[in-house]
Parts: sequence; C-alpha cells; structure tokens
Amino acid sequence: MTRRPGALPINMDFTTYVAARRTRLVRTAVLLGCPRADAEDVVQTALLKCYRSWRRVVRADHPDAYVHRVLVTTLADARARRWHGELPTETLPEADHDSDADGWAVGVAVRRALAELSPEHREVLVLRFYADLSERDTAAALGVAPGTVKSRTSRALAALAPHVEAPR
Repeated sequence: MTRRPGALPINMDFTTYVAARRTRLVRTAVLLGCPRADAEDVVQTALLKCYRSWRRVVRADHPDAYVHRVLVTTLADARARRWHGELPTETLPEADHDSDADGWAVGVAVRRALAELSPEHREVLVLRFYADLSERDTAAALGVAPGTVKSRTSRALAALAPHVEAPR
C-alpha cells in the first residue's frame, strides 16, 4: 500500500499526534458550531476514541480524515444529548478580549456566517477549507460520496456568499 504525502508514519505515537493536531481539532469543532468550552470536551472524547483504536488510525489511508470522522460523529452525538436551556447567573463573566481586535472581529464574522449555514454545509466547508481535507478525505470523514461533498461545497459557498463582504 502506497501512503500519500503527509500521511502519518505507521509508528507515530499517539502523544505526538495529539501535540501536533489537538489545537487544530478544537478549532475545527468550534468552526463546526461547537462552543469553545464544549469543543475542548468533544475533542477530548474523540481523541479518547481514537486512542482506543490507535493502530487502526495510523494504518488508515487517510488518518486525519479518520480522526475528523470520529470528531464529527462525536460532535453529532454530543449535540443529540445537549440541553439547550440557559442557567441564570447573578453576575456575568468578564469578557476575554484579544489584543488583535481585527483578527477577533474576523473570527466572529466567520463563526456568525458559518452559524447561518445548515450543519451539512458548515461541516463540509470547515473540513474542506479549515481542516484542509481533500474532497475524498472529507467524504470519508462525513461518510458520504465525493460527489456529495462537491455539491454540498458548491451550495454552501453559494449560501455563504451573501455573508461575505467584497474586498475593497
């Protein structure tokens, strides 16, 4: 079996993988619509599932697609169980402001635009353009055909277009 460039070495240690990919996986979960605090938990759960079958993960043709598939299904499971109520509080927590206001504003705008999309469209855009998975890897991660990824990507970009400001 020929491994593609960027594939994990067959003997890659789980700890090394987590150190290299965890932050990106958390960001992927956030872009998929998961609140930051919940994203940490979802990624932790997904990584635990991957750890239990780590030999299978590193032997996969596309290990990152495998891990993203686990992440997407873990997030879907978490959403199915989540309580959507609010808890009243006496005082509001202090906002954590980033020193780079422009970067923060762009991040908020991206998350708002993604929130307007259907979950299927949001998933395909995040996996294709943020996680940088190929169409084939995205299809594997989502459990759909590559043609479905192409059509969802096209429709998602069309739905996203009204939310994107034209460059000045």
